[in-house]
Amino acid sequence: MAEETLVHLHSEDFDKEVLQSDLPAVVDFYADWCGPCRMVSPIIESLSHEYAGRVKFVKINTDESPDIAERYGIMSIPTIMVFKKGQVASRTVGAGPAAVYKQKIDAALN
Repeated sequence: MAEETLVHLHSEDFDKEVLQSDLPAVVDFYADWCGPCRMVSPIIESLSHEYAGRVKFVKINTDESPDIAERYGIMSIPTIMVFKKGQVASRTVGAGPAAVYKQKIDAALN
């Protein structure tokens, strides 16, 4: 079975899996009903394979975990945040091309 490169998290797992992660973490804040979120989803999934082992990729459904969305001031989705050593390294609001996310991920890796 292939290693899971993209993990769906809920509030109770967020701190352990993202903030305490040794690897940079890309968090995709989304909702099932969001059209732009569905456009970004395959890009994030593709990047999760490209950066496997170097970056953790996480999806947070804002409808299921509104407390995490509120904690980080998520007002629009999709919002893609990169965390490094428990801190927000970057935030991208709205759907964008893979190159935008790669630039933020690469910056977190350096």
